[in-house]
Amino acid sequence: MRGLTIQLCFLSAVLVSGLTLVGPMRAETVEDNIKKSEKGPMVINSKTLEMDDVSKIVTFTGDVNAKKGDFIIDCQKMLVYYKHLAKNEKFIENEAKISKIIATGQVRISRAQGGLATAEKAVYFEDDEKIILTGKPVVKQGNDFVEGDRITIFLKENRSVVESSVGKKVKAIIFPKSDKR
Repeated sequence: MRGLTIQLCFLSAVLVSGLTLVGPMRAETVEDNIKKSEKGPMVINSKTLEMDDVSKIVTFTGDVNAKKGDFIIDCQKMLVYYKHLAKNEKFIENEAKISKIIATGQVRISRAQGGLATAEKAVYFEDDEKIILTGKPVVKQGNDFVEGDRITIFLKENRSVVESSVGKKVKAIIFPKSDKR
């Protein structure tokens, strides 16, 4: 039983924590992946884009595809909330910073090295480095997966929480891995 508990914790940490999985020679940490993805731009393609500088929201609709580093997010609608930075912060006065991203409608988050998360809604909070998946969320890696009613991924803590509604249970399917490398 203890081995199963350790295996479940490991699966949850590996699968859900930013879908950070493996290269052939070296496992990368969440921090390594975040640092890599912070360096490059986010490229978003959609059928329409609407910018509201008063509300500080950019709305992308229709077959949205967003790429940053090795992460790819596909959805039907994406709201990007931003804030302007003050002079005393370390950026130029006219620059903006993303504060929150809400993706809805057939959300699919994947990584080039493997790993897939699906849900009807994903909310990313920049300051907390946290993602909340709702609407039949499932996180998969190979044949392994976890599902519940709500999956919260704490990226900088390399931790996740899978929850279900009252009267329901979360589900994890984990296939044995060989010790050979």
